[in-house]
Formats: sequence, C-alpha cells, structure tokens
Amino acid sequence: MPDRALPSRPIPSRKPCLTAVLRMAGLRPTRQRVALAELLFAGSHRHISAEQLHGEANAADVNVSLATIYNTLHQFQQAGLLREVAIDASRSYFDTDTSDHHHFYLEDEQRVVDIPSSSIVIQNLPDAPHGMVVTHVDVVVRVKRQDPEA
Repeated sequence: MPDRALPSRPIPSRKPCLTAVLRMAGLRPTRQRVALAELLFAGSHRHISAEQLHGEANAADVNVSLATIYNTLHQFQQAGLLREVAIDASRSYFDTDTSDHHHFYLEDEQRVVDIPSSSIVIQNLPDAPHGMVVTHVDVVVRVKRQDPEA
C-alpha cells in the first residue's frame, strides 16, 4: 500500500488579525505597518530598539527606512500597541507588553528586562501640577556586572 501524503494545510497568516488590530487602534494598515507589526508581535513579549527592528526588517526583506521604523514605532506607541522605555535622551526601547510593570536596563548588554509591578512599591508621589494628572510611573533600574576586584 503506497504511503499517502497528508494534505498540506496553509499556515494561517496573522495579517488579517494584525490588519484588524491596526484599524481598531486608528491606524491605516499599510503594507509597511503590517510587515513591521508581524515582526514586532510574532512571538512573546519583548523589548526592541528601532535599530534592532530595522535589522530584522532587512533580514526579512522588508524594504523600510530607519526613519519609517522610528515613525511607525511612535505611531504604535501613541495608539497603545507599544510602550516606550526611555533609557536616556538618546536611547529608547519599545515594549510589546503594555501592562503595568517596570524594567531593569542591563548596561553591559544594552538590554531591557521586565521587573514585575508587584516588586516595586511607589509611595509619596508628589501631586501633579495644577490641571494635570499622573498617567503612569516608569521605573528603570540600571544595573551592570559587579567589578570582581570590588
């Protein structure tokens, strides 16, 4: 009896789902936005810089400029799809986990990792200036490897 090959099933694309997510967030699902969303949200939650995403886009043959990457990341952040983690004036990472939590910045590795929100207690927060409201508190704890000589 000859072996029968199982009928191949097409791998479901996430494009229709991502297109709907972008539309619900108020963003037009352009080809570049959808391609970048596929790269960003393909796996588990992560922290990524614009330069890292640009490298992934190039590796995936997604023709997009670094300026477009920055614009798209900020648009996704403003739409609530990403959270920006500002490390300093010249370095930001974008977090696909928008829940309330904090971060370690591993200086030696230039990498961001999560700290559960329950690990940090914020107290004695000053009142916001008149006419303003506190929307979020971001804590970034900078760490580096301890000098073995110390």
